[in-house]
Amino acid sequence: MQFKSMVISNVEVSPDYFRMRMTAPPAIVEAIPGQFVMVRVRDAIDPLLRRPFGIFDLGTFATEYTDCGRQTFCEILYKVVGKGTEMLSSLHHGDHLDILAPLGKGFAAGDPADEKILVGGGVGLAPLYYLAKELAKNSRVRLFAGGRNKEDILCITEFERLGVETYVSTDDGTLGASGLVTEVLEKHLAEDNGRKSLFACGPFPMLRAVAGIAGRHDLECQVSLEAYMACGVGACLGCVIKGKNHSDQTPDFRCVCKDGPVFFYQDLKWD
Repeated sequence: MQFKSMVISNVEVSPDYFRMRMTAPPAIVEAIPGQFVMVRVRDAIDPLLRRPFGIFDLGTFATEYTDCGRQTFCEILYKVVGKGTEMLSSLHHGDHLDILAPLGKGFAAGDPADEKILVGGGVGLAPLYYLAKELAKNSRVRLFAGGRNKEDILCITEFERLGVETYVSTDDGTLGASGLVTEVLEKHLAEDNGRKSLFACGPFPMLRAVAGIAGRHDLECQVSLEAYMACGVGACLGCVIKGKNHSDQTPDFRCVCKDGPVFFYQDLKWD
């Protein structure tokens, strides 16, 4: 659905990382963790295209005018990396946005008896918070969060408030363990052989490593891909990725926006 939204808050949670809360229609609460929104930053030709952002959280809040009841909100977590996100970071309470949401395919919750392990890097943590919020209602959840440095580790306190056990690692050792998050994950899996399901979002090299770990340990694994998108609905074919059966003779391409952004790792070709 397409709707006009008003910015409620837009807070810098770490250098160049922002958490924005905006109004949304009540129907947005039917969104599945892992789905995303497409945001038109302003009503102008420049920037022309909408920007995709994973849904960080959904809920309701009491409005200033008590007779109006409660208002539904949607939150996104984003990093300033270019012109569009720079404009987004300058918005304040009362500014308006044009939104398409919810889009794409989200995560499948799986068996509640399985321990759920979430693996995220940087803004890859964005869709994992709403996922953790839902999974924690019925399952044990652990989070492995990684980044280049401590500034890339976002909103850990929010995960812990859900009862999620968190493990942090940074490439430079400025917060948590020193090294790659996949190394910390591999160590944990070697020490615990219980039933588990993996859910990951982050840079492609990290997801490829997580997929390899899932294969070696024979674990169910879903990955949420990050991609540049133009339309968000599969019309422009600008965000395709190779499917598991792809070859030069038999092309197998999947649209990240429509067929994903969440995929079971076996459905993709990781070369």
